[in-house]
Amino acid sequence: MKRIAVIVAVLAGAMSGTAGAQAPAPADAVVMQPRPFGYSVGDIATQRVLLARDGRAIAPSTLPEAGRANSWLERRTARIERDADGRRWLAVDYQVITAPRTLARVAIPGWELAGAAGTPTLRVPAATISVGPLTAPPAAGEAVSLRADHPAPFIATGAMQRRLWQWLAALAATLVAWLAFVAWTVWRARSRLPFARALRQLRARGTAPAAARVALHHAFDGTAGRVLHTGTLAILFDRAPWLRPVQAQVERFYADSASLFFGAGPPAQAESPLALCRQLRRLERRHGA
Repeated sequence: MKRIAVIVAVLAGAMSGTAGAQAPAPADAVVMQPRPFGYSVGDIATQRVLLARDGRAIAPSTLPEAGRANSWLERRTARIERDADGRRWLAVDYQVITAPRTLARVAIPGWELAGAAGTPTLRVPAATISVGPLTAPPAAGEAVSLRADHPAPFIATGAMQRRLWQWLAALAATLVAWLAFVAWTVWRARSRLPFARALRQLRARGTAPAAARVALHHAFDGTAGRVLHTGTLAILFDRAPWLRPVQAQVERFYADSASLFFGAGPPAQAESPLALCRQLRRLERRHGA
């Protein structure tokens, strides 16, 4: 019987201890409600809750979540602030997201702030603010007058146009100079080609047979890259296959030269070196040689 009495006493003490450990009852919070008037769409009303009760600081277990409070208000992210006396306040901003047609009374809903273990839950009462329209409503039968659009601002473009023309002129000059340089380079390169040089020499020396043939022989040597004679003309046509259309004329030219320099003289019907050189120069230019 003594053991049973001890067990009952222990269970009774445990139950009384459990009852004493229950969370405190909810308490009304000390709240600084936002001003009740003077709001329009986009404005923010701030509600501040003192994080203390009966001189004891209260640590909230969670903060109010951001989101829609109702069709008029949207709750923003809450924050904790300190005043000049060092007291901690929970600041909750509500932004007006709806514009009424006439003055409207909007309720900020009440809510509860759960405290940490051993601290009471704070009850935050509802509040009411008035939200006005963006514009005054028109009188009965009065048409809504819209403000005319502002004219586009004038931008002075004179300086920009002058700079643009200067840059365009510089670009055009650069392009002309570049094209002139390319043309001069091509002309200079072509003017140094063997048959181009020979043609200039033939025109300067007239129709002297020996000098004309020597100049043309030098052009053939320059094209083949070596000194040529009648027996080595195959090297010329291998090196410059674009000369094959006039192969017969070239071979006859070498035969006439052999007669002139080592025989009785060129035949009476020998082709003019100047005419042959002109034909060779056209082939040289056409094939980009």
